[in-house]
Amino acid sequence: MEETYDNIKLGEKGAMLSIIAYIALSAIKLIIGYATGSEALSADGLNNSTDIIASLAVLIGLRISRKPPDKNHRYGHFRAETVAALVASFIMFAVGLQVLYQAILTFRSPSIETPDITAAWTALFCAGAIYLVYLYNIRLARRINSQALIAAAQDNRSDALVSVGAFVGIMGSQFGLPWLDPLTAVIVGGIICKTAWDIFRDASHALTDGFDYEELKSIRQTITDTPGVEKIIDIKARIHGNNKLVDVTIAVDHQLNVIESHEITEDIEKRMSEQHSISYVHIHIEPFVAESERIR
Repeated sequence: MEETYDNIKLGEKGAMLSIIAYIALSAIKLIIGYATGSEALSADGLNNSTDIIASLAVLIGLRISRKPPDKNHRYGHFRAETVAALVASFIMFAVGLQVLYQAILTFRSPSIETPDITAAWTALFCAGAIYLVYLYNIRLARRINSQALIAAAQDNRSDALVSVGAFVGIMGSQFGLPWLDPLTAVIVGGIICKTAWDIFRDASHALTDGFDYEELKSIRQTITDTPGVEKIIDIKARIHGNNKLVDVTIAVDHQLNVIESHEITEDIEKRMSEQHSISYVHIHIEPFVAESERIR
């Protein structure tokens, strides 16, 4: 349990890194985007400014999830980070739609100006910077198994791609294609909405106790292969913040005593931890009588 809380603290560092990066990058993009007249860079900067709010939501969710269990939350507050990921997706949806709306209006305008090439190099620099943040966060998120930080990392990666797209659009406008810049802003809005949808889908799936079927099959096989397990009667699993909870009912030889049955459950718990990184397993035991013994 202590390791789980330590991992959440590490996740907070990743969220803080995102916040600091977005504050700096959004300021740079909005200032230079306005000065050079680049719709794509300005849209990208607007996206980053709201990413600050989304990253704050992730940070708050991680901090709440560190609260110990209380009388109203016997399983702890780990799902707070999943709620934070859900909130972040809503914010990203709103921004994506706003960027799409503004970009389409600009695209339809007859007076489209070619932005200064400084905007292109700014976009490329920012793409590299936020991609480095993505690499740090995704590695950390996978190591500590944090759904909220994975959402933040996906946002980081999306922003890097958006900035690359802005660079391409702005460079294209330098070659007599000024409409390419606002067109890129439309693509920017689409990428933001797509990333928001992916985060929303994963978070809502976890909050409704959804669990990957293939992973559950792998967990089932591990338990089946455990010595002493005669049969799996029922098995369920769900996501609880950065934890996975497994509920399983197994059948063991009816002649085993309590101590021997308990040793089987400990073996299962050890295998779950080592092979699937699952530390929360609730095991119910029922007696198993072979068909040959029933006939007697």
